[in-house]
Amino acid sequence: MVQEQGGPGASFEDRLQAARRKQGLDTPSTESSNEDAIGGSAWGIGARVGVELVSALVVAVAIGYGLDHVFHTTPILTAVFVPVGGAAGVANLWRLFAPKKADKR
Repeated sequence: MVQEQGGPGASFEDRLQAARRKQGLDTPSTESSNEDAIGGSAWGIGARVGVELVSALVVAVAIGYGLDHVFHTTPILTAVFVPVGGAAGVANLWRLFAPKKADKR
């Protein structure tokens, strides 16, 4: 007669292991580490950091230059939007590298 794992005749360790599996305590966590969520390799992370910063600055300069062209102003709006683009790039990187909040149950 074969006993089912976790059944009444099983050893304490078998029953404990079956109970932990049933509760989901022995399953590997599906949460990825911060490094996996970012991109994995150092080259990938470095490339993403560069793209995030440069793209935010390029978009901000383009908006400032476009507004200067539309309103026929000196490049004052371009000068205003450069720090705004830098701040946007830093904010993107902060969101990328900030520790993720754990699920509270």
